[in-house]
Amino acid sequence: MSEIQTAGTSASPIERLALVVVTYKRQEMLANLFDSIAALDDAPWRIVIVDNENSPATKQMVAEFNERCLALWGHGDEADAEGSADRVVYAPQLENTGGAGGFSAGVKRAYELGAQWFWVMDDDVLVIPQAISRLAKWTDRYDAIQGSRLDFDGGPFFWQYQLIVPLGIPNPVAPANLGEAGCKPMNQLCFEGGLFSRRVVQKIGYPDARFFIYGDDACYGYLASKHFPAAVVSDLILQRARVVSNWDIAGKRQLNSTSDTNRYYIMRNRAYLARYLKLYGDYNPVLFRLGNVATFCKELIRLAVVDKTFKTGVPALRRGWKDGAKILSDPSWEPMPPVE
Repeated sequence: MSEIQTAGTSASPIERLALVVVTYKRQEMLANLFDSIAALDDAPWRIVIVDNENSPATKQMVAEFNERCLALWGHGDEADAEGSADRVVYAPQLENTGGAGGFSAGVKRAYELGAQWFWVMDDDVLVIPQAISRLAKWTDRYDAIQGSRLDFDGGPFFWQYQLIVPLGIPNPVAPANLGEAGCKPMNQLCFEGGLFSRRVVQKIGYPDARFFIYGDDACYGYLASKHFPAAVVSDLILQRARVVSNWDIAGKRQLNSTSDTNRYYIMRNRAYLARYLKLYGDYNPVLFRLGNVATFCKELIRLAVVDKTFKTGVPALRRGWKDGAKILSDPSWEPMPPVE
């Protein structure tokens, strides 16, 4: 994809499409993502760059990228709510709010600018030139859409698009083949290329920044699916660009390496999911605890075959589980409010 240097039209087939990118201390990867965005066949209405590092280097990169986009596509057909027609918007954060906080801030900024659709991703991916037109053909049927991805090695990447709601865990045996229709219903989302409409944000609010990292996107997709049609589609839209150690399972599934910080939030944030499940009458305390056990065991397997850091990994999981119990019993907890 990096070899493709040409861009296409100045308008997107998706109305007021905002591409929301969250970045943190990965300027080299962000530069590669910028190159792939510049090679899109269709121009996003806005590109919002949320910088959790608040770095002068990133600010300069964004300014230069805006000039590049204006040279490629020109100014937008209409000004945004701030009266600007620039393509790229820089959104520095005063502190690192994690991926969850970054996406919450980015979607909020794009929403306030007037975006009608939100295409969200981290800085460690590359977009496919035809991605926007491939997503556009689904927007008349679905309000939340997850396109397909390639892994960093160019092979297909399987994403667990079905949440087993009573357990609160992804379905590990959901069919990878999406059938002749090229799509299947989903009840979770991934902020690695996920697309959703303005009315989703209006109904369920901005993504919940309290997750910090991990699970905020899955929960957001669950909430969206309770109100609107949501689907995973076979159309290829991006490629993951960061090399991650993993355990390949029969050539179709994989268990990626992760950090102790992630392990902590993997367990802790299940409590936030449980709080949202309660809102919709989907919480079964016995089955959800069984899901906790299953998640803990999965992480033990990851430690055994990929990371091999039991000394620090197991305590991180235990701390996360313990802190999650506090969240689950917190009488002051409130869900994210609808926007309108």
